[in-house]
Amino acid sequence: MLKVLKSFFDKRQSARVIDAGLVAQLTVHLEKLKSPVELVASLDDSIKSHELRAFLAEIAILSDKIRLCEEGNEGRKPSFSLGRPDEPARIRFAGIPLGQEFTSLVLALLHTGGHPPKVEANVIEQIRAIRGTFNFETYMTLSCHNCPDVVQSLNLLAVVNPNISHTMIDGTLFLSEIEQFKIKVVPTVYLNGQFFDQGRKTVEEYLAKIGTELAN
Repeated sequence: MLKVLKSFFDKRQSARVIDAGLVAQLTVHLEKLKSPVELVASLDDSIKSHELRAFLAEIAILSDKIRLCEEGNEGRKPSFSLGRPDEPARIRFAGIPLGQEFTSLVLALLHTGGHPPKVEANVIEQIRAIRGTFNFETYMTLSCHNCPDVVQSLNLLAVVNPNISHTMIDGTLFLSEIEQFKIKVVPTVYLNGQFFDQGRKTVEEYLAKIGTELAN
């Protein structure tokens, strides 16, 4: 069903009109939210910021547990954070998560709002056991087929462990960073400002790599 919704939102970029039937389906997913979720947008006067504002407003109106604030002050614009109102946000999207990344947004909303992720209990415990500060940044594009797995895996780490944060960065909107870091392949992941990894990986593979990093 999430694939159907992603396909719909791909098409609506130009139409900007949400079909009532698909809104009803997305509303059903958002009914799984158990606790409030806050979206904080950092915007400027660009066309993409106007698109992001409209996109987030259309999502927020579908659930009384989603609150939209447009007073963010992140350096990257357009972008938005996604988190619980009572704690600092640990998930950010620099860009508009449509295309391949729409499902990443839906899962981030659900997991942040208390809907349990579909992973084994021992994996959750491994994530919770991670010590240290881990600020991940993933450079991606909306047409990348491997990027959603990476974004969703690192978002999950951030949801479960308060010492971890993750930002998805649409390289087509932040070309200066792509040029600065000489990024040739997506997804490319940075950790605490340093190159960390490239290509597709699962949650379990990231846990193993983090373990290796901590051991060195």
